[in-house]
Amino acid sequence: MILRELISSKCFLLILISAFIISCKSDQRTSEIKESTFEVPILLDRSEKIRLGKEWDFVQNFYSEQKQELSKNSKNYEAALKLSELFIKEARVTGEHGHYYPSALKLLNHILNNHDKEDDLKYRAIITKAGVQLSLHEFQDALTTAKAGLSFKVQNAQLYGVLTDCYVELGEYAKAVETADKMVNIKPDIRSYSRISYLREIHGDVKGAQEALTLAIKSGYPGTEETAWAMLTLGDLYMEYGEIDKAEKIYSEILELRQDYPFAISAKGKVAHEKGQLEKAKQLQKEAMNIIPEVSFYVDLVKVLKEENKKDEVDSLMAEIFLMLEDDVQAGHNMNMEYANIHLEIYGDHEKALSFMKTEFDKRPKNIDVNRMLAKIYASSGNKSKAEEHLEKAKITNSKHPDLKLIAKLLS
Repeated sequence: MILRELISSKCFLLILISAFIISCKSDQRTSEIKESTFEVPILLDRSEKIRLGKEWDFVQNFYSEQKQELSKNSKNYEAALKLSELFIKEARVTGEHGHYYPSALKLLNHILNNHDKEDDLKYRAIITKAGVQLSLHEFQDALTTAKAGLSFKVQNAQLYGVLTDCYVELGEYAKAVETADKMVNIKPDIRSYSRISYLREIHGDVKGAQEALTLAIKSGYPGTEETAWAMLTLGDLYMEYGEIDKAEKIYSEILELRQDYPFAISAKGKVAHEKGQLEKAKQLQKEAMNIIPEVSFYVDLVKVLKEENKKDEVDSLMAEIFLMLEDDVQAGHNMNMEYANIHLEIYGDHEKALSFMKTEFDKRPKNIDVNRMLAKIYASSGNKSKAEEHLEKAKITNSKHPDLKLIAKLLS
């Protein structure tokens, strides 16, 4: 009797052990399946005008190759990083920020949450993630992420470029100059010269800023998106400080090298508006809008329509703009400055503009652009003391921005 019970107990124990082993193996297989599968974000189709022949073919082939590698093995973090970099570029080219920036972050977080090695790949993922956070206007988060890259033994120009952008946006201008110097000493190229240009501009050296951008353009490859962007920035710099004809010439040169570049088309529309050529301005903004859904193109068209007193068209277009802005906000994009500008420039609603700018001021109280915008709102609404307070903060770098003169005129 005792023997039978003992044998029975042993059998039951063996059954339990076998069930446990089978269960563990099953859990392991499930874990392996989960580990090996990773849902790769999709590549959106480009509109016909921005496919640019072989460039779009290359993008599609590159995406397919990296997607296949990552789908086969979710631990192929190099493929994940390459896809994130591709998505960042596509966000700029297509204007589809609401899709591409969250997709890039998904890939980068996949790397950083699972890849334990302190190696070059993780270092690049950190820098790239900080760059995405900058694009989403989450500047403090970007700085925190970028600083993690400083713990690695070797720092490259890209890291110092991201740190420069973070410090500029947060109003830490001395630190921005320091990191920009490190960047240009490591790699004097289109990216470093572009940052030197902006730092010179905000410190009042407009001519020096133009010279640095010219160097940036010369160091880039003609016809690429990156070079076109640098040329556009130079044109905008001329436009901002009243040299409209020089700006228009540069915008035309961009379109000779990169046909249907929407930002250059829209910029030419702003030149036409400035010259009082309203029909041409409208046509150019609509042309740019048909290429990519960039909010600024819609806003520039609204400004022309508002000047023509076409209220119904303005209202219809503004409804679209607010939907686009909300889409960006849902995708994690901080749009406080954009909302404030619309409420001030389009509606003349100082209270709403101020509410957005107060939120932004809490995030970066030292930034001269934020303070200049606050000074403009307060001056327009007649609050002289607050306008003067923020105007002094906006002038701290000796900036020569034209709006500073406008604000001073309002206050006088």
